[in-house]
Amino acid sequence: MSKPILSLVEPKTATDDKPSTTATVTPHLLPCRIHHDGSVEPVQSFWDPTVSEDGKHTAYFRGRKLDGKSVKLPDGYRGIIAAAAAQDGAQIRRPEEEDPVELEQEGGQPETGKLQVQAEFDEMIVWGHEATADASADPYVRGMEEWLALADQIHSFPTSSTDQ
Repeated sequence: MSKPILSLVEPKTATDDKPSTTATVTPHLLPCRIHHDGSVEPVQSFWDPTVSEDGKHTAYFRGRKLDGKSVKLPDGYRGIIAAAAAQDGAQIRRPEEEDPVELEQEGGQPETGKLQVQAEFDEMIVWGHEATADASADPYVRGMEEWLALADQIHSFPTSSTDQ
């Protein structure tokens, strides 16, 4: 069996080797690109979504109205937010930085990367410009629904000979 390309690393507590509890968050998928990777404190001055009594999410970002749809993960699934973790002090190289010639010379096996779990979620909010994200049109909602359906099929077992 070949070694995995990526592995998840749970955060450890300082007192023992058991995984620590990670923060529970709600990720927001925005229909835009933000070319900034620094601090934006205080965040409330840029992002302050509201939820109405009927459950509709509304926010304004740079003067544009956004309508949000809450997408819950089904029971038995766990959403995580992960970031690349350095291995033994070395920098992790992104897949687009891999040199195919170098991989061939090393026997075709890329090094195993590690992803450090930063937070968990059981729902996410998908935002649309002045319209709620729709599964038929939004690639994130549609992709998540299709992926979950595929995962259910891959991990299910036939209950009788007619199910095959």
